[in-house]
Formats: sequence, structure tokens, C-alpha cells
Amino acid sequence: MDLVPALEEPLKKALGPATAKVMAEHLGLHTVGDLLHHYPRRYAERGELTALAELPLDEHVTVVAQVASARVLRFNGGSGQRLEVTITDGSGQLQLVFFGRGIHKPHKDLLPGTRAMFAGKVGVFNRKMQLAHPAYQLLRADSSEEAAEAVGSWAGALLPIYPATAKLESWKIAKAVDLVLPSAQDAVDPLPESLREGRGLVPLTEALLKIHRPHSKADIADARSRLKWDEAFVLQVALARRRFADTQLTAVARVPQPDGLLTAFDAKLPFTLTEGQQKVSKEIFDDLATEHPMHRLLQGEVGSGKTMVALRAMLTVVDAGGQAAMLAPTEVLAQQHHRSITEMMGELAEGGMLGGAEHSTKVVLLTGSMGTAARKQALLDIVTGEAGVVIGTHALIEDKVQFHDLGLVVVDEQHRFGVEQRDALRSKGKQPPHLLVMTATPIPRTVAMTVFGDLETSVLDQLPAGRSPIASHVVPAADKPHFLARAWERVREEVGKGHQAYVVCPRIGDDEDDKPKKGAKKKSAEDEAEKRPPLAVLDVADELAHGPLQGLRVEVLHGRMQPDDKDAVMRRFAAGETDVLVATTVIEVGVNVPNATAMVIMDADRFGVSQLHQLRGRVGRGSAPGLCLLVTEMPEASPARARLGAVASTLDGFELSRIDLEQRREGDVLGQAQSGVRSSLRMLAVIEDEEIIAEAREEATRVVAADPDLAGLPGLRTALDALLDEEREQYLDKG
Repeated sequence: MDLVPALEEPLKKALGPATAKVMAEHLGLHTVGDLLHHYPRRYAERGELTALAELPLDEHVTVVAQVASARVLRFNGGSGQRLEVTITDGSGQLQLVFFGRGIHKPHKDLLPGTRAMFAGKVGVFNRKMQLAHPAYQLLRADSSEEAAEAVGSWAGALLPIYPATAKLESWKIAKAVDLVLPSAQDAVDPLPESLREGRGLVPLTEALLKIHRPHSKADIADARSRLKWDEAFVLQVALARRRFADTQLTAVARVPQPDGLLTAFDAKLPFTLTEGQQKVSKEIFDDLATEHPMHRLLQGEVGSGKTMVALRAMLTVVDAGGQAAMLAPTEVLAQQHHRSITEMMGELAEGGMLGGAEHSTKVVLLTGSMGTAARKQALLDIVTGEAGVVIGTHALIEDKVQFHDLGLVVVDEQHRFGVEQRDALRSKGKQPPHLLVMTATPIPRTVAMTVFGDLETSVLDQLPAGRSPIASHVVPAADKPHFLARAWERVREEVGKGHQAYVVCPRIGDDEDDKPKKGAKKKSAEDEAEKRPPLAVLDVADELAHGPLQGLRVEVLHGRMQPDDKDAVMRRFAAGETDVLVATTVIEVGVNVPNATAMVIMDADRFGVSQLHQLRGRVGRGSAPGLCLLVTEMPEASPARARLGAVASTLDGFELSRIDLEQRREGDVLGQAQSGVRSSLRMLAVIEDEEIIAEAREEATRVVAADPDLAGLPGLRTALDALLDEEREQYLDKG
């Protein structure tokens, strides 16, 4: 990798071992180049104060504010003391607390009227936001020497506020950046000159200086638009090169037979496919009929009938003489798919058996917990080609599993699989098999272009007929306890009508769960009171069975149960022998019990937006309307409550995924999708920068078509090498 040596210099050399260690461990920064690309999150103006009312809970923040008051309080009969400092931004207030011996210095420094930068994690105590033991840097320095230093650190009028951690405050990062900033002049520009000039973007070296040490807001704007283009363009070039490489591969075209298995299957369907299902099926059939491997992402709402579309694609491949494999993330889900697919196919799934139809095949399940005999038989059916349709978990990826002629791989719930696993299954084909990736977490178009930019996308946005609407409500258990009592009454009412209900909890509650994590710090009594552990399945099930749901048949389901026990619980629930299933998120994907109409999600604020949407999709799957109650103890004004309100207000998964992303910054999304490699996006906001992403994709496709090896663009090659360090390069190559 011929990156510019100045930017490759380890931070250990530039900043000393202690600071470099913290930067590597807590911020993932290892070289001078990494630090130069660690951009300020925002800028505070010297005289300006931070809006304290809008601070996010549980996040590490840096604020600029003024001390309003400070007082020392005694507790524990006078043996303990704490300093409470109230800071203000003119409109709101925030409390700072310091305990024990740690109060002397802040008591001397933080006099009313003093301005400072404060850094710490936002917590809640007694329903008020606070920072406990924040680090601080005075802005109105007392001695002339300090004054010179404070002013010297931020020569401009704008103070950069960096993404920081408890171990390394923003102002310390700013000092480190000052030390390495001269190296910015050695940065190699990845953008082709014609593109940069055509779009009026400043050179990279200028952008780096302006982003870290701006003299005006115009400097920041210039730098941001330039750096966003870099990120979008380099990532899109990586994806465009992959798409280009895929067009060079050959695959076996799989063309459906006119009167084969698919025709027989369609003839026995008791309903007609939705327009969306027909349109998406056609896109897939067209791809399968070509001699290049299909790479398609099928996204659709929970319950939009993706499995039906995938099954028809699998049957097409079987008709054409090949085999199709479906990879599911959990055993529960693999068993469920196997059950529902064999039920849908009926005698068509009984190939080679008595009573099997003329056009039929075997549908085989392969999971890690199968008995030896069943496993041997499954492996035999797969290698001889008897089994046209194979459904399994990671067990399908093992070396022992050999296919006769693998033509199509369907991956369910993409976000649960590392790319390595997808790739291992694809390598089992004699030629690259076609690939269909399914997800029920709707992904906004821009994210799909950024994360799955190498996949063509199909969207199912209609719900099949016979699906019922789901009403969702937030239940504020702390503010209005009678709402929670009413929630349990609603569950009883649903059961009284002959329906069933789910209660979902964030934790299992067995000993494993409750062991303190290694290296976990002991919390103060105040932390403990405020931050109780999340509610657990075993505790809640017990309370409900002896309390509000006494007399109902309550069972539990969680990930640490034996596979057979899990399957037995699911079967009893599906058969209507259980009224209420208290579970962890193991029920999040693919569990299909049309008679379940109500779901109560405990501590709903501990789940992500898309997870709540997924969970909610487990009810309302039959003809009776669904009800989802989101129980939370979070105060009304908190961001967590706003998130739950958004989930309750819309059933549109695409809309929710946009809200989710706007709230969470997309590092998580990319981090997950890119096999856990840290996100390369530091400046680009996938939702806001829709236009840049679309334009960068066009430019990248044009550049790669003209020069696939980028021989004429050494700067771009270098940037690509930096983005695709080895792990990523493998990731992108595997796809």
C-alpha cells in the first residue's frame, strides 16, 4: 500500500505512546492520517453557549456553558460531601455533580460567571439531567499564561468540538490535531482533477485545514462539501469495481420449464399473488435467465410475502436442474421456513416418496443440532441432488456439506450474516450461483446504494390481502401506572376472544445474564437507583403468571433454551395450546402465528426502531386486527420517548428506517453491513446527502467503465487501498 508516508506515520511517534494508546483503543485512530480524518462533530463560537435542553441521554457530550451557582452538600450524617454546580446556556440549565475528595479543585475553579467547556456522559438523577464528574476546560482563564494557552489552542473564533470519549476530552484531541496538522499538505487527492474542478470543490489539503481550524462558517461549508464527495466517491468506486467484476463472471442460466414444478406450485396456491410479488418475481426470473450471477436485494415489509417470492425463485432453479439453498440466521427460523415451505408445497415437497407428485423434489433441513442419522441422510440428499431445496443455518457452510449443483443461494435477514458466511455458501457452487438477499428491515434507497451498492434492489411494498392493521400505543408506565394495568387487561381481553399474545423483554434473567461483565466498574448507589437492569423474561413471566395474567397459560422462550425445547414451545404456541408467550427477541424474525393479535414490549426504549418494527410485525398476521403496546419508564421529553412515539405513529418501515437513521447516525448501519468493519463515513450523512451519493455513483460508474484498474488515477487507487484495508478488500471481493 503506497500511502503517503507522512500520513502513515503512527500516532505513537507523533503524539507519544500514552495518548496514542487511548486514541487507538477508544477512537480506533492509529496513524496521522486517521487523526486528520477525525473531524469535529460541530463548532462552538467563543461567546456562544450550547443548547442544554437538547442534550442526548447516555451520550458523551461536550458543552460550552456558564456557571450559574455552586454549593456543597453533606450526606451520610455529614461524612460524605458533594459539590453541585448548575450551569446555564441562558435558556436551560444542567446540573454537574462532583463527589468526595474530587470536589476541591472544581469548587475553586467553577465560580459563578465562569465560562468553560464541560465534557461528560449525560445521565438522569431524580428526573433531572446531569453530568457526574465532568472534565472541564476554563475558557475565561485566570492567569495570563493560561489565557494564552486557552486562546492558542483555538486560534479561530470557532471552537472545534470533536467526537470524544471519557478518556480523552475534545480539547485534548484538538491539541493533538494541532501537532499533526502540518502533515495535511502531504495528503494525496483521490478525486480526478476534472471532477474536482467541474464541481468547484477545494483541494483536499485545503479542506483538511479548513475543517479542523476554520476562520469562518464558509470555511466549514467548503471543507464539508469537499470531504463528503471524497467519502461518497471512493466508496462508490469500490462498489462500481465490484459490479464491473461481477459482469465478468459466468453463471449457469436457470430458465423455468413451461410445465414443471413452478407451474404445479402456482396452480395449487389458494390466493393470487399481489402485483408487487408478480413484478418482483419477473425481475428475479429475468436475472436467473442470464449467464451472469444475479446479485439482488429483496426488501419488503414484515409480512409482504418475501418468502413466497423467494420460494418461486428456488422452484425455478430446481426446474432448471439445479439446487437452491436458503440460509437462515437462527435454528428457530430455519425450522419455521422448513415447516412453512413444506406446508405450502404439499405433495410437491415429497420427491421420491410415496404420494409425491409427478413434478416434485425433496425439501431438506440442515441445522447444527440435528441427530447423526438425520444429518447423514440430509447430507446424502444434498450431495446426490435428491434435495432440490435445502434450508439451513450456518451448518450449511461447513466443509462437509457438498451440493450436487448449487444454482441459487437465498440469504434471509441479511443483517444477521457476515459476508464471509454468504461467501462460503456461494463457493459451494461449481460456478458462482445466483444470489438473492432478503431483508425485512426496510432500507432507505440511499443506504441501499451505499451499503449494498453492488446489488440490484427489488422492493415489495404491498401487504397481501387478508392482513390486518396493527394499532400501536406507547404505555408510559412511570407517569401513568394505570395504563400498564390496562395493558394487561387488554391482553386478557384478546385471550378471552380466543387469541394469543406475546410479551417481549430485553433480557433472559438467568444467572448468565446477571453475572457482572469482566472489568465492569461498580456503580454508585445513585447510578443503581436510576439505571435498573432491563426487565427479564423469567422474572416477568413469573410475575404475570401469579399476578395480572393469573389463570392464563403462560410460557417462556429465549435463546439459551435447548433447540428441541424451543421448537416444542413454538409448536405449542402455534397450535394454540399457550395463551401468552413471554420471550426475548428470538421471535423477531419469521415467526408466524396468525392467531397472535397482541404484543406487549417491556422496556421498549431499550430496543432500536427497526427492531421494534420487526417485533410488531409478529401480530396482525391473520384476519383479526393487531395491537402493539410499547411500555417504557422514560420521561416524556426524552429522545427515547420521541423514538417510541415515531414507531407508534407509522406502520411504514421505510419511513421508520429514515427516522432511525436520522437519530442514530449511520455508522451503525454501515458498520453492521460491512462485516463489522468500522464505517468509512465520517462526514457523509446517508439520508441528508442523497444527491451526492446518487451523483457519486454515476461518476464512479463512468470512471470505472473507462479505466477498471484505475491505472491513470494513482491518488484514487491510494484512497481505495486505505478504505479497503485487507479486511474490507476481502469483504468487498466476497460480496
